[in-house]
Amino acid sequence: MTLSGKMQGQQGFSLLELLAAAVIFLILCGAAFGLLDVSQKSYRNEAQVLNTFQDARFGLDQIVRDVNDSGFPPLNHFSVTPAANLYAVTPVAWAPSYPGSPCTVGGSCTTPGDFDLIVEANIDPQNDSDVEWVRYQLQGTTLYRGVASKVPGADPDATTALTLIPYVQNVMNNASATQIAQFQAVYPSMFPGSQPVPIFSYTCDSPTGPQLCSSLGSGNSPVNIRDVQVTLIVMAPLPDAQTGQARLVQLNGSGHRVNPNQ
Repeated sequence: MTLSGKMQGQQGFSLLELLAAAVIFLILCGAAFGLLDVSQKSYRNEAQVLNTFQDARFGLDQIVRDVNDSGFPPLNHFSVTPAANLYAVTPVAWAPSYPGSPCTVGGSCTTPGDFDLIVEANIDPQNDSDVEWVRYQLQGTTLYRGVASKVPGADPDATTALTLIPYVQNVMNNASATQIAQFQAVYPSMFPGSQPVPIFSYTCDSPTGPQLCSSLGSGNSPVNIRDVQVTLIVMAPLPDAQTGQARLVQLNGSGHRVNPNQ
């Protein structure tokens, strides 16, 4: 058989077959690129969620450390009374008329409150002998932190207000009723009673042992605060890529003051 005879015996693909193969190839490529796009979006979403929650965990840990340091050094730490800016009058500073005005937790004070806390402590005793006021305040969905040197006779509220900077973003503890209803559809155990969740809640010393400050009557005072329970509910900046629902996490911690009452 000659070469020309062999070539005449071979048949190529028809136009219909080529079109069918091209369509199948395009479908497979479209599916592959679609999966790749979904994977990339999911990866970016998960990375942002992880970063948000890591930042929230870092913020929670810092709050707990500041509460643990609160009230240090107490006046009874010294044999000779030092300058007023070198010791802590109380673990928690408040206004107005600090420190002489009577005050109750969540009552007549500007602080401490559910979303606003000022602690008084020497937070860096190795490098600085002064006592500082450290404030955490929720404004909208941003938790701010500020640090100011203690100024005897000054108002901690006004002094720390000048130092506040954004610290933790997308904090939803004080969400609106509409937002809470939306969140509970996905996270039914969050926001008990469909109410905002305090960032700060307080346990006070009493003759019978630590109790919730709100139940102590006259003992419900910042000077008696022993523990501060901290709850942060943080929302990821992007919704879930699959469901479109908001993604939230609740972080809990507790700060414990170790020094005695003055």
